[in-house]
Amino acid sequence: MITAWKRTLFDGAPEIFDKGLKSKKQTEEHVDELYKQIGRLKVERDLLSKKLNL
Repeated sequence: MITAWKRTLFDGAPEIFDKGLKSKKQTEEHVDELYKQIGRLKVERDLLSKKLNL
């Protein structure tokens, strides 16, 4: 029983730990995209405020 559990753990361990890395990478990519979007919106806001003299 313990041997079977141990074998299952060793066989599946890379998949378990890879999920965390993929999720972290996806999260970082998503955050980077959001920062880019914020930057674009700030530039647009600044341009519009200058044109409207606000």
